Amino acid sequence: MEIKGIIISGMGKGTYFMSQEIYIKQFQEKLHFKPYVGTLNIKLEKNQRNPLIDIKKEKFGLVEGKGTFGDVKFIKALLNYDTVGALVFPAKTEHTEDVLEFISNKNLRESLKLKDGDIVSITIE
Repeated sequence: MEIKGIIISGMGKGTYFMSQEIYIKQFQEKLHFKPYVGTLNIKLEKNQRNPLIDIKKEKFGLVEGKGTFGDVKFIKALLNYDTVGALVFPAKTEHTEDVLEFISNKNLRESLKLKDGDIVSITIE
């Protein structure tokens, strides 16, 4: 499955949550990389239905939150066909359904020279 979207700026909250040990440790165990502190926000094209609705629930992993930190569902994915990472779906989010969050082990804006408005592709097996 391939999803196309446009890079947008976030609210900066992904940086805070991705810096929490409860998430870092579990993502390392389950994804086999230490996630960069932050998420890359990708907005689906206008009127595009979120195709992730069609993916079976068994394909998603779960990082368990504790206390005030909520659970985070995730699914492994590739960004632009070669950057390994995952789409994350925090139980507590302020994003609308048309905004996806991608994590990787590096700062994707810097390493891939991405900026707001760039079109990217996400591939899920």
